[in-house]
Amino acid sequence: MRGFFAALADWERAGTPLVLITLLDAQGSTPRQAGTKMAVSAGKVLGTIGGGALEFEAIALGRELLVKRAAVPVTRKWPLGPTLGQCCGGSVTVSFEPILPPALTLALFGAGHVAKALVAVLGPLPRRIDWIDARPDEFPESLPSQVAVHVTPHAASIIPSLPAGCFVLVMTHDHALDLDITAAALGRADLPYVGLIGSATKRARFLKRLAAIGLAEAAATRLVCPIGLPSTGGKDPREIAIATAAQLLQIASGALVPAVGFPATEEHDHDRFDR
Repeated sequence: MRGFFAALADWERAGTPLVLITLLDAQGSTPRQAGTKMAVSAGKVLGTIGGGALEFEAIALGRELLVKRAAVPVTRKWPLGPTLGQCCGGSVTVSFEPILPPALTLALFGAGHVAKALVAVLGPLPRRIDWIDARPDEFPESLPSQVAVHVTPHAASIIPSLPAGCFVLVMTHDHALDLDITAAALGRADLPYVGLIGSATKRARFLKRLAAIGLAEAAATRLVCPIGLPSTGGKDPREIAIATAAQLLQIASGALVPAVGFPATEEHDHDRFDR
């Protein structure tokens, strides 16, 4: 089962919604013994509980649970002969355990002061954070298990591998790098939140540059800059991080994305902290 669990971990790291299917009990003649597992995603199947009509029904029920975004495990009992027409005369009890990605999955670009403070706020919660920067020494030595560090000088290349529904926050040490990452993120319609640290002036500057590369509409309607809840007024990195975390959690819970951020003046320009 080692290969099975390694592949399952890959699915989880990729943020793939799945249903873990386990034979809880196997009585009489059955294709596989109790404890056998398989996993089902929307498009893939991992492992087997014996094939045939049983497996077909299990896959169908697993995918039905994914469509419904069910969060609670369910159990089904099947007599293999009478209900499924299989020649073996036993019966099985099968558990279906939905495993969904966290409500908030975040790709955080930059490891400056605000980013560190934000990870300190969000890291202990059951949220997944991919933290990206080119400078390995900027990351803390100890991080929560939900935080995965990626050291790369080509941060924008991470964008295509992000799971659908991932939130993106851009706060690197370089405005040109910010632009590359933001453009890549806006190029994906399935990333619901694209936030850029900075002031209203920075937003205006970026809108012009993004329009020049064909992203005028996406930038105007989807780019969140400034970031964070309005009217907090704090300039300390920790205050900015708390306001930003609150905004992210609100949106993950169903609030609308504020595409234009909140009204700001130059005093809200937090760029000096993303270094």
